Amino acid sequence: MALLRVEQLTKSFGETRVLKGIDFEMESGEVLSIIGSSGSGKTTLLRCLNFLETADGGSIYVDEKPIFNAEDPSLMTPKAIRHNRINFGLVFQSFNLFPQYTVLQNLTLAAMMKAKEETSDYSKQKRAINAALDKQALKLLERIGLSEKMDAYPCELSGGQQQRVAIARALMLTPRILCFDEPTSALDPELTKEVLHVIKDLKTAGNTMIVVTHEMDFARNVSDKVIFMAKGIIEESGTPEEIFESPKSPLLKSFLKQ
Repeated sequence: MALLRVEQLTKSFGETRVLKGIDFEMESGEVLSIIGSSGSGKTTLLRCLNFLETADGGSIYVDEKPIFNAEDPSLMTPKAIRHNRINFGLVFQSFNLFPQYTVLQNLTLAAMMKAKEETSDYSKQKRAINAALDKQALKLLERIGLSEKMDAYPCELSGGQQQRVAIARALMLTPRILCFDEPTSALDPELTKEVLHVIKDLKTAGNTMIVVTHEMDFARNVSDKVIFMAKGIIEESGTPEEIFESPKSPLLKSFLKQ
């Protein structure tokens, strides 16, 4: 049974059709890389999965349960969106850390708000909940090698360190699927290695991930599946060997030669 199934997802901005019927599925523990030129719809697809954009048509299923259906308004209430969004964690290319908060606070803020919303007597349990979240955050910081930076502010971190904090922040909500939108595009080659190493460790730990990337070596060596998008459609998909060693689409062949 597929963990994630996407059927005929469409999205337009005005007269511009960005997604033109996207279909794919993935199993738990898989890493799916999405490659393609700028403007092919990669980031829009991720934003629709995370409910940062609302698709115009199609369906999204997690564990065969619909979390989005363009024809079912009950899935689009604010409460339903908040509930279904927690299936996905999103790591942005520009980090998007809160500059006024420390590293530890950046990790715990969203989890604290979620606990407050879900706990009927939060005020009575606040101290215990906050202590548990701090403990969880410190374990994640240790996992990514940044324990000593817990009290630092984002401006005091390198780009690679900021992106590692952003990854840990996404993991705080224990999403079913962790999504990355060009996680290394703002980094130099050395810091890129640092972040890709963390993502590889997450794969080893069994995390399910969707990675929009321009790092072809990463897509080739770490992915279980690769999707090549072009002009709002999935032009070709397959294993890394099929995509990189035996591409069929002329568009994919041209893209790989760039």
